[in-house]
Amino acid sequence: MIVMKFGGTSVGDADRIAKAARLADESTSGPVLVVVSAMATVTNSLRALGRQAAEGDVEGYRRTLAALRETHQAVADALLEGDERLEVHRFIEQRLDEIGALCESLTVIGELTLRALDRIAGVGEKLSAALLAAALRARGRAAAFVDATAVVVTDSTFGGAAPLLDETRERAQAVIRPLIAQGIVPVVTGYVGSDKSGAPTTLGRGAGDYSAAIMGASLDADEVWVWTDVDGILTADPKIVSQACTLEELTYVEAAQLAYFGAEVLHPKTVQPLVTRGIPLRIRNTYHPEHPGTLIVDQSDKPRNGPRAIITSKGLSAVAVVGNTDGWSAGISARALVALSKAGSEVLMFGQSFVDKTISLLVRGQDTEAAVAALEREFVDDKEHGVVRQITVQRPVASVSVVGAAADDSFSLASRTFAALGKHRTPVLSIAQAYSEYNVTFVVPQEVVDETVCLIHAELGLGRGGTQ
Repeated sequence: MIVMKFGGTSVGDADRIAKAARLADESTSGPVLVVVSAMATVTNSLRALGRQAAEGDVEGYRRTLAALRETHQAVADALLEGDERLEVHRFIEQRLDEIGALCESLTVIGELTLRALDRIAGVGEKLSAALLAAALRARGRAAAFVDATAVVVTDSTFGGAAPLLDETRERAQAVIRPLIAQGIVPVVTGYVGSDKSGAPTTLGRGAGDYSAAIMGASLDADEVWVWTDVDGILTADPKIVSQACTLEELTYVEAAQLAYFGAEVLHPKTVQPLVTRGIPLRIRNTYHPEHPGTLIVDQSDKPRNGPRAIITSKGLSAVAVVGNTDGWSAGISARALVALSKAGSEVLMFGQSFVDKTISLLVRGQDTEAAVAALEREFVDDKEHGVVRQITVQRPVASVSVVGAAADDSFSLASRTFAALGKHRTPVLSIAQAYSEYNVTFVVPQEVVDETVCLIHAELGLGRGGTQ
C-alpha cells in the first residue's frame, strides 16, 4: 500500500484537485490511501477568521467566511456534476455553518483559545478531502472521505498536539483497513486529530506530511509519497538558484535536519513515525510525476560532498522586545514566549542579549500583528514602569539556513558561510548555530536574500552531486 499526501499547492484549485485525483488513481496499481492538506491559503484565512471574531469584527469574519464558501463551492462546480456536486455543496455549507456559529460565540466571549482555534483551523482539510474524494469517484474510483478526528488520537495540547501512536494504530486498523480491503481509497484529512475526550486538535502548522507518516506507520505502508510542487528536496530554492539540484537520496536524519530548518517540502516531524518501522518516504512533484524525486531511507550508500542544502524562508518579521537596565531578567523572555504561544504565533527563531537587554523573535509575516498585540498586552505594566522600553518590528526579513549532513560537513561550515557573507558585505540581522555545528542560520533583510543564497550556493560548491 502507498500513502500519498497532497499539499495545499497540489489541491489549490479545481484543476489541481483533478490532477491529484488522477495521480492517486493511476500512479500505482496497488492499494492507495490519500492524505490532504487544506487548499493553499485556506488555513491562514481560517485562523484570521477566528481572530476577527474574537476581536468583535463581525463584518470581517463574515466576509472571510463568505469568501471561503465561494471558493470551495466554485471548485465543486468546476469538478463535479449532478448529485455528487449537490452532496459536496451540502457538506461545504454544513462545515462552514458550524464555524460561523462558533465565531458568533467568540464575538461574545472575546477570546480565541487554542482549543477553539484548532476547531476552526482544521476545517480546511475537511473541505479539500471531501472535494478530492468526490473527484476520485467522478473518475470511477471508489473513494471515501475520512475525518482524521475519528482516527488520529492525540494528547490535549491544543495548537500542537502529539499523536498517541498505539491508540491511533488501533483506530486506523478498525476504521481504515476495512475500506482498503474493499478496494476503496480513503481520503483522510491531514493536520487534525482529536484527544481522548473527542475534542478536535491540530498537529501544528503545516503538519499534513506528519499526518501522512502517521497513517503510513499505523497501516504498515510500503512507502509514503509526499506530492508537492518541486522535484524533491533540492540544494536550494530553484526559484532563487537556477543551478539547484535535486538530492536523489537522503537518510532520515538528513531529511529531518533539512525539514527542521525550513525545507518547505517536508514537515520537521514527518520522519519520526516512519523510523521505527523502516518505511521509506519519497518526495515527488505533481507537475513532473515522471521524476523519481527524493527518496528518504534509514541508511544511504550515496556519496556525500559537504553541505547538503540551503534552506530559505521569506515573508518573516523580526520582532524585538527592547528593555532598560533596571528590572530586566530572563523571566522577560519566558513571558514573551508564553504570550506568543497563547496567541497562536509560532516563534521560528529566538535570541536574547543581556548586554543590550533585548529579546529577538522571528515570526511569520501573517502572524506579526497578532504577535505584537500579544506582547503589548503582556508588557503593558513593564512599559509603564520602564522595564520594557519598546517593542519593534523589522519586516520583511528572511532566514537562511546552511545545513550539513555528517561529521565531515561540520568542518568550517560557519566560517566558510560567514566568510562568503563578509566578502559580499551582506547585512546580517541575527545568527543562530546548532550545538552540533552541522548547520548555521542567519536572518537578512528580504531584499538581499536571493543574492545571498546564490553567492553561498556557489561559494560552498553545492549542486554538484544532485540529479537534474
